[in-house]
Amino acid sequence: MNNNLLNVSKKRINHCDTKVNNMLFDTDGKVLCVIDLDTAMPGFVMSDFGDFMRTAGNTGKEDDQDLANITFNMEIFKSYTKGYLESAKSFLSSIEIELLPFGARLLTYMQLSRFLADYLNGETYYKINSPLHNLQRSKAQFKLLQSIEANYQEMQCFITIII
Repeated sequence: MNNNLLNVSKKRINHCDTKVNNMLFDTDGKVLCVIDLDTAMPGFVMSDFGDFMRTAGNTGKEDDQDLANITFNMEIFKSYTKGYLESAKSFLSSIEIELLPFGARLLTYMQLSRFLADYLNGETYYKINSPLHNLQRSKAQFKLLQSIEANYQEMQCFITIII
């Protein structure tokens, strides 16, 4: 990746909490709208894309006790990316498109760090179900990050192929 990419990527209006549970679906599974708009602000497309991939591409739960359940689902990545870029490539720069896979890595790493920091700081930010909840979340995010890293080259190649 070009080291100057982050310097030339545009800030755009982003949701900044792009998770599947922030979408409303109809009975056929079609997206009706995005909710939880209080987090919308300027940001980078790779961040919104990456956070969605972090949640939708995870085969396990965010706090899965069984780390064997957690991998990065490349079929979801490919399907979502293809659909996303059918519209978005008309207005995104080539650099923004190139950074989409990096967004999945970055946002997973960031969430891992946030969960771990909250655990180490005495659980002051996230709601928890047990004293070790954020530690478990950290472990699950680390496992997901490892899987994203293992698939990263394939993700980059897929982006190149579909644009």
